[in-house]
Amino acid sequence: HPTMAALNQTSLQPASFLLLGMAGLEDLHTWLSIPFCLMYIAALLGNFILLFVIVTERSLHEPMYLFLAMLAMADLVLSSSTVPKALSVFWSLSKEISFHACLTQMFFTHLSFIAESTILLAMAFDRYVAICDPLRYATVFTHSLIARIGLAAIARSFCVMFPTIFLLQRLPYCSHSIMPHTYCEHMGIARLACADISVNIWYGFATTLLSPGVDIVLIGVLYVLILRAVFRLSSKNAQLKAVGTCSSHACVIFLFYTPAFFSFFTHRFGRNVPHHVHILLANLYVLLPPMLNPIVYTMKNKHIREKVSQVLFRTGQ
Repeated sequence: HPTMAALNQTSLQPASFLLLGMAGLEDLHTWLSIPFCLMYIAALLGNFILLFVIVTERSLHEPMYLFLAMLAMADLVLSSSTVPKALSVFWSLSKEISFHACLTQMFFTHLSFIAESTILLAMAFDRYVAICDPLRYATVFTHSLIARIGLAAIARSFCVMFPTIFLLQRLPYCSHSIMPHTYCEHMGIARLACADISVNIWYGFATTLLSPGVDIVLIGVLYVLILRAVFRLSSKNAQLKAVGTCSSHACVIFLFYTPAFFSFFTHRFGRNVPHHVHILLANLYVLLPPMLNPIVYTMKNKHIREKVSQVLFRTGQ
């Protein structure tokens, strides 16, 4: 009977999940919330200042800085999808999250992560053309191409993440509603199901290898080509300048992928890794890059550093 089947499916889906935060470290929740809160405030301030400076300064309407503005937007979505709820769990304000809110949170967290990975790949290509084929740079990186890359990053993320909503909705949860986590992520929700989740596992594995996985390989290839071109430059000064323009991007790539891949592989293969370490890693990859990206680019890029200090100085006056 279709109505009974629908009713049965609804009853097997929990109305809400209870997020436990760092299971096993409940006594430290208040203390853990302090660095979390400070890092989140730093991420919000840093990315909003960076966005404001890039949008208002006409001299920064160049491809590299426009990609940086996209990165800042992805960082704001990534951290704001997860950290406010994590803080409410740590402060025991609200540990409950409805089933659909949980799916929404998971969707936007993973969506912004894949979008950010795509933007980092585009930035690597930007540096490759700027160093290896500088004469064609202005004709290749037009404003329309940058807009298309931004839309492609969103479209790609949407296409990868949209099926996961249905993959999770089809599962029965048999009243399993306690989630030992600070936010909802695909495999964290799937593991609460009382049915075979092999499709979810393989889909999660395939999308990780095909989206961030392919991106990091392509970024690696582009950087090998960039370094080869840099070492062929005759002038030592030109070599240093070329390395300087790439160093901030290389730092951001390292900061972005390292905690994310650690989290992914310990989740899949780290049977002996304590559960709170899984949770800590999962929180690091949504907090660390958004906080450090604006700092890295402001410290390492003279043009941005000058503009940011001008804006802050004007505001201070």
